[in-house]
Amino acid sequence: MNVRDVDPTLHRAVRHGVDTLFVRRWSPRAMSGEGISQEELHRLLEAARWAPSSYNNQPWRFVYAHRDSPAFDRLFDLLSEGNRPWCGRAAVLLLIVSRTTLERNDKPSPTHSFDAGAAWMSLALQGTISGLVVHGMQGFDYRRAADELGVPDGYQVEAMAAVGRPGEIDDLPEARRERETPKGRKELAEIAFEGRFAG
Repeated sequence: MNVRDVDPTLHRAVRHGVDTLFVRRWSPRAMSGEGISQEELHRLLEAARWAPSSYNNQPWRFVYAHRDSPAFDRLFDLLSEGNRPWCGRAAVLLLIVSRTTLERNDKPSPTHSFDAGAAWMSLALQGTISGLVVHGMQGFDYRRAADELGVPDGYQVEAMAAVGRPGEIDDLPEARRERETPKGRKELAEIAFEGRFAG
């Protein structure tokens, strides 16, 4: 079965009239190994560009590499052993970085990670709209990423992501196949509290 044939709405309980775009977005690992064009990647990055940020600081930065390039090999080499088997079929690998200070006055920006997360979500949603697989991850060497990819002081490595065309679940390592289903979410009562934190 190809992951494009998986309907996340059959695995997730949708409440409160939310648009199905948010429910259809999930993080499969099965990718075809085909490349994507620079224009397709730019569409994802353009969506990220329009994310909201404190003081319009736009702290997010992306380091990317298309498959079959030396740059791809550098990013791939940063991945944990658990992510390498399936990321080898990605079309693009991305490193997500955020500037830790405000450009307007160089003071600390408490929301830089929050803002970079908004850009990441915009990118991921555009990926869903575009029919691509977009999978964020923390399984990589953060220190080496900063050092080897030239991330300067004043910037923080946040995450990596793999982007690709949907692939066959059976092409994944056997241990990953059973996990290739959209996951549910906690109920609102577990994450939202009126008036006082209650988690």
